[in-house]
Amino acid sequence: MSPDRPTDRRALLAFYMEAGVDAFLEDEPVNRLAEIPQPSAASAAAPAQAPGAPDHGDGPQQARRTPPQRSHVPIPPADSERPSGVGAAAWLEAPATPDAAIMAAREAAAIATSLDVLRTILDRFEGCGLRLTAKRLVFADGNPHARVMFVGEAPGRDEDAAGLPFVGRSGQLLDRMMAAIGLDRSAAYIANVIPWRPPGNRTPTPQESQICLPFIRRQIELANPEILVCLGGPSAQTLLGIKDGIRRARGRWQVYDTGSREIRAIATFHPAYLLRTPIEKRFAWRDFLAIKQALEHDAIK
Repeated sequence: MSPDRPTDRRALLAFYMEAGVDAFLEDEPVNRLAEIPQPSAASAAAPAQAPGAPDHGDGPQQARRTPPQRSHVPIPPADSERPSGVGAAAWLEAPATPDAAIMAAREAAAIATSLDVLRTILDRFEGCGLRLTAKRLVFADGNPHARVMFVGEAPGRDEDAAGLPFVGRSGQLLDRMMAAIGLDRSAAYIANVIPWRPPGNRTPTPQESQICLPFIRRQIELANPEILVCLGGPSAQTLLGIKDGIRRARGRWQVYDTGSREIRAIATFHPAYLLRTPIEKRFAWRDFLAIKQALEHDAIK
């Protein structure tokens, strides 16, 4: 076997970085939802010493009982530390099943009375496993009072490092696309359906999307934009229920119902897709011109 040279290790690490792998996980899968670790066979067979009984040392050392440990369970803050508008239901323990996680997300999102409260709830929500591998929560950027809101699918490596959406190469392209119609981040609100980066930039699972859906829906409702722009097929499919691919769905005005009012919505290509397929930029330009015309028409009213 040839020796493991430093140059070989550096080349392997460079390959992993280019593939989007920048986090080390365990070799074996871990059940993050298990509340009480299972005792090993050796500890189960050992006789337990009665609580409070002294250890006389006149025989084999007896196993001492320790209280069961819970993993990844948030400690509810005191009432004085809890933000205004947040009830006890938002500080749930890690749900035992995916269905329970979805219900917990709906309950927690529903009690958010402002975007700041919603961010605090998301920062402590334990129902989505993506938070365990992400560096930080990626909530939003821009002006929450803006007339237009852009929603992508999930953060990437650069967004995970900065804690802000669309700051990498795709974000730089989005900035140029907005500037072409007279917008910048002070005149737009930007978020993602998934607020945590999936490991290695993989596609979020349908289960992960369903768990995060109540939060982005509440975020849109609280921001209350005039126009909602879905960046990419996954965002359009999740928020608008579009079954077609993004090439057929883009450019058509839809209606997004927040539950309290209807918002005009449109889907267009994700900037990351445009970086890979520059020829499609001509269609994205048409979509952004339609957004500009809609904003100008509303301003005249």
